[in-house]
Amino acid sequence: MKYTRIVLLLLAFALLASACRKEEETGLSYYVTPNPYDIVNVQEPPASNEIRNVIFLIGDGMGLEQASCGWVLNHGKLNLDNMSVVGLSRTYSLSDLITDSAAGGTALAVGQKTANNRVAVDIDGNPLNSMFVKAQEAGKKTGVVVTCHLADATPADFCCHSDHRYKSDEVVAGYATSGVDFIAGGGRDFFGKKRKDGRNIDDEMGTKGYAVVYDETALMEAHLPILALLAEDNLPVALERGDLFRHMVAKGIDELSSQSGDKGFVMMIEGSSIDDWLHENRIDRAMEELLDFDRTLGDVLKWAAADGHTLVVVTADHATGALTLQDGDLAEGRIGVAFGNDSHNGIAVPYYVWGPGRDLFHGSMENSELGALIMSCVR
Repeated sequence: MKYTRIVLLLLAFALLASACRKEEETGLSYYVTPNPYDIVNVQEPPASNEIRNVIFLIGDGMGLEQASCGWVLNHGKLNLDNMSVVGLSRTYSLSDLITDSAAGGTALAVGQKTANNRVAVDIDGNPLNSMFVKAQEAGKKTGVVVTCHLADATPADFCCHSDHRYKSDEVVAGYATSGVDFIAGGGRDFFGKKRKDGRNIDDEMGTKGYAVVYDETALMEAHLPILALLAEDNLPVALERGDLFRHMVAKGIDELSSQSGDKGFVMMIEGSSIDDWLHENRIDRAMEELLDFDRTLGDVLKWAAADGHTLVVVTADHATGALTLQDGDLAEGRIGVAFGNDSHNGIAVPYYVWGPGRDLFHGSMENSELGALIMSCVR
């Protein structure tokens, strides 16, 4: 066993050295994932089935180019391939051609465009209700699961309101009055330690009846309503956290589905850290985040196929890194990429739809139109 580990370690160093030499020669960043996986094979329910649940997955920064890279790394297959409807979403905001995550997420969460840095408020700062509010009014349960800290823009767009995404004290305080049943991600420090106002939002939510947990073991034993703060800031990177993200999502679906009865639930799941590592031009870490997001999608589709009444939608709030796939090998699962910048771009991103209600989605649309269409399925 010890000899085998040594051989594997030497092979890994050899591959890394080879990739570094090739990067020097070509100017491209090369990567091969250590964890290829099989995708799920599911039967899609009829489009005419009643929609009881909506599961909305957002790959932050995951444009077509990023998904294409992931497809090559996993030897020509992704769980995204199961999605039967594919279209395009235009991502510009009311203030900028190049959106940020706050405005992009707001358009998807509330069905209305706003200016950059706004969190579920209009361009004048007036609060906008997300699809979670509509779900709650219909008696549905709601939940959000992310790999980032919960002060970040996208989860806040569904649960909170602020005229600026970096007013973190104000943003995080919104969770205490959101009524969201299942909240899981990182960012414990933003609920207490990093606050300038002296409040402990996690303690306040505990007094309101939330099971407030700080590790995976406690999460698995908790019941709704749940606030899970599983890291001080963002969750560990994909290769370090193992199946934590998948377990968080599975627990959320189990709790929301078992407690919602015939009313159903609405859930937003974000692969938040895809974007973070694209900003750093770290193709290795960005791709591992994307592949973990896709494996999580596979789990969602397996559950939704058995349920038969769940609409699943996947998209991105924007693409990041001006990424181009310029070399690689499909059989080897190897990519060679170049980054054009370390920021967002204005290229339309794909959306993917599966399950009952999929016939409502087609073609190109504004991100706000996509958000409004998903909201129309919350009944």
